[in-house]
Amino acid sequence: MSEHKKEDFIDFVRPIPVPRVIRTNAEPKPVQFDLSRTALIVVDMQNDFLHPEGWFPARGSSADPILHCIPVVEKLTKLCRSNDVKVIWVNWGVRDDVANLPHGVVQRGTAYDTKFPGYAEPSTTGKGKILVKGDFGSKTIEQLTVAPEDLTIHKHRLSGFWDNELDAVLRKLGVTTLLLAGVNTDRCVFSTLQDASFIGYDCIMVDDACGTPSPEYVIKAIKYLTNMLYGACTTYDDLETAMKK
Repeated sequence: MSEHKKEDFIDFVRPIPVPRVIRTNAEPKPVQFDLSRTALIVVDMQNDFLHPEGWFPARGSSADPILHCIPVVEKLTKLCRSNDVKVIWVNWGVRDDVANLPHGVVQRGTAYDTKFPGYAEPSTTGKGKILVKGDFGSKTIEQLTVAPEDLTIHKHRLSGFWDNELDAVLRKLGVTTLLLAGVNTDRCVFSTLQDASFIGYDCIMVDDACGTPSPEYVIKAIKYLTNMLYGACTTYDDLETAMKK
């Protein structure tokens, strides 16, 4: 074959990553997966859910039950970056006119207490509009490091795979396995995990990097369903041990 300069032809050859297979302890049993085709999805670790002046804390929904996962997520993101695993932050970030949010979704934003604002309404603490992309509430909390090489994708539903580019980004990266972390375990994390499984991704929930204020029996149910139907559950320590071998 004659030599060609790159600009002389259209190059459809895609790089094939060198497999980096590891095995981690997990429930219901150990899981083997390829780090070269893995990404970490961090769900909703953002101001409107975790900051004292954010939407949920300001309306009386204490973030205390979920703050324990912040240092674990920070360690997990560093571990993934050191192993060339892409970190993707998936945060709520709605339009300020809520034009793409169904009526029922908008209504659920104030369902528990109509005295407080809902999606895209002005925050009672003066911190912009609730969960609007670019405003205070949509941004990742400052206790977590968002590195230049990380990606941030905004969502408009509980699931991170609805009405946005997350699936397209993952497929371009060649990702087949997802590590999932964030809040709330039984809401946006589980919804994202389910949808990921439905469209063909292998899913591993990092249990101690997730949190929820829901009762313990709800967490047990989520782990039971994940282990039975959608993937597996592991911990930060188990992943660290596997990645550092």
